[in-house]
Amino acid sequence: MTPIRHNHSDADPVLDAARDCVLAVGVRRTTLTDVARRAGVSRMTLYRRWPDVRSLVGDLMTREWIAVAADAMSGDGDSRPVRARMVDGLVAGAAAFRAHPLFHKILDVDPELLLPYILDRRGASQEAFLGLLVTALGAGHEDGSVRRAPVDLQARSLLLVVQSFTLSLRTMTDETDPELSEAAFLDELRTLLERTLTP
Repeated sequence: MTPIRHNHSDADPVLDAARDCVLAVGVRRTTLTDVARRAGVSRMTLYRRWPDVRSLVGDLMTREWIAVAADAMSGDGDSRPVRARMVDGLVAGAAAFRAHPLFHKILDVDPELLLPYILDRRGASQEAFLGLLVTALGAGHEDGSVRRAPVDLQARSLLLVVQSFTLSLRTMTDETDPELSEAAFLDELRTLLERTLTP
């Protein structure tokens, strides 16, 4: 499968500093002054790239989420049919997102940051995920392992399913019941994906 291209350098010191600030105090309590100090740059340097903390955190989320997806969906050296690689990658991606410290911090402290990307519009990382899914689905149609359907509809539907498991899973789990554990739901996600993608 084609790798996702990152929009930012993995080693961007400003984004690294922003991540450290958000992990320490959350988005609402992070300031551009804090980030500039931690990154060792002037505030004006930051203002040239980002007008406010939210736009900076938006770029940070894009970098972090794309890295998670790229790791989960790389499939390098895997010669299995596309469907098997896609299902494994999507389930692994959902699990990796849920374990990501930045995702945890935002979900716990600043969940309203995620609302526009759930209710109103797609973000840069969602567009990147859709690009990856479209490419993978096209390859799966070609090798016969994935059910043929309009590729954009299929990709967007898959993203809706995986996104709901990623963002809302804790509203449904009960860790005192093994049948309702996070692992059980991820197994169910695997079954749903396998069945919807099988020709």
